[in-house]
Amino acid sequence: MPLAQPIAADARVSGRHKPFKDGQSLYAMVWRWHFIAGLLVLPVLVMMATTGGAYLFRPELDHLAYRAMEDVPARSTPRAPLSEVVQRVESRLDGQVLEMTPSARPDRAIRLMVQGPDGQGLTAFADPYDGHLTGATTYGGVMQVVRKVHSLQKFGFWASCLVEITAGWTIILVGTGLFLWWPRHAGTGGVIRLRGAPTARVFWRDLHAVTGSFAALIILFLAVTGMPWSMFWGAHVQGWATAAHLGEPRAPVPVAATWRVAMGMPAMPGMAGARRTPRPTVKPEMPWAMVMSAAPKSKDAPGATPIGLDRAAQIFRGLGMNPSASLTPPQGPKDGYMAAWRPDRVEDTRVVYLDQYSGKVMGDVRFKDWGPSAKAIEWGIAVHQGQEYGPLNRYLMLAGCIAIVMMAVSAVVMWWKRRPEGKLGVPPLPATPGAGRGLVIIIVGVGVIYPLVGASLIVATILNLAITAVIKSRKASAWAGA
Repeated sequence: MPLAQPIAADARVSGRHKPFKDGQSLYAMVWRWHFIAGLLVLPVLVMMATTGGAYLFRPELDHLAYRAMEDVPARSTPRAPLSEVVQRVESRLDGQVLEMTPSARPDRAIRLMVQGPDGQGLTAFADPYDGHLTGATTYGGVMQVVRKVHSLQKFGFWASCLVEITAGWTIILVGTGLFLWWPRHAGTGGVIRLRGAPTARVFWRDLHAVTGSFAALIILFLAVTGMPWSMFWGAHVQGWATAAHLGEPRAPVPVAATWRVAMGMPAMPGMAGARRTPRPTVKPEMPWAMVMSAAPKSKDAPGATPIGLDRAAQIFRGLGMNPSASLTPPQGPKDGYMAAWRPDRVEDTRVVYLDQYSGKVMGDVRFKDWGPSAKAIEWGIAVHQGQEYGPLNRYLMLAGCIAIVMMAVSAVVMWWKRRPEGKLGVPPLPATPGAGRGLVIIIVGVGVIYPLVGASLIVATILNLAITAVIKSRKASAWAGA
């Protein structure tokens, strides 16, 4: 809950809080930290809520942006072999297909991930009936940009670390905000209903508090489940879970020795007719549980002939793989074919590997094969993205995003109306030594769990001390001049 809620002024209005003297109360300490936490993360939090709300509607917005490429006339004629589609797309784009995803709808194009001649990723669309290219755009298109902005990965490693910091401080905002909101006296004003007109400060204070009380659990959930995307905490927890055998699937899919989130696919060295192409900047998306897993290798027997893309697709269908599962062809003589089905319900996720020469199944990994941490995190990611429980899930997460923006706006208006002339208006520091010691312990605990939050806590503490020093210096000057 961004920025501060009032204390003494609103206490006199509502009767919910007893006025305190000289800031000597736990309430004063909580209010102060709530203000500082909001000050630190408010702009980033609003940006993440806005882009996150848009990303909940990725399929609809994606189709709206690329329907000229994605829509094709539905026909009764058989679909073209996948090998023919790949050949035509690669010929037109002078690139290499890394993944293809057929559509379940007869009037939608096949979506392909292509490595261009310069090594950059492209998203291409091809007519499933004759294989001709209907269009191409930068990898992932506009929604990939939204995703990268949401996670701040678009702005580099250190910017993306703000995701962890923002999520951690959001947890602190929710906890301190609930403490400030908690009813201490009779009456529902400012607890579950709004008071006053929009021109009154108490209206904005109540809008901030009541909205936060109803949305607190959703916002807390979004903050916690957003952590796996962080470039620091997410990476280290993934490595720890793998080392503790809490994340990776069972054999025959072994675990890679290092985290391979930036893993590229070699451009088929040693294969006949292989082109020398730059290292890809994209790779097929995998479940969180399998990012660190190395794919099983095909047995490259002397004189062995690959089964081909069409035969592999036929085998996958025979294994009961969903026809809309993405298909990844081998990128080298030791690689296999991979089919990955990532539906809205994470429990239905399935990844199957085939030997590219014999067609034998080398791995069939499902949700039940994941470790407990991977199951929990993947479930959290699916709910975070509004997928797991249908439309209700999506609109509940959207409500959380809207609530964040509403509280940010109300916090700014509320602060503007109460700020002293020419001052920032930071809540007073409690005069009682040790006030809020328990609160500090909790905040430090959050910092220990999330290291970057801990680092920002040090910055916030320094900021807190600096503000206190300035206030004391001004008071001393005023006293000396009196």
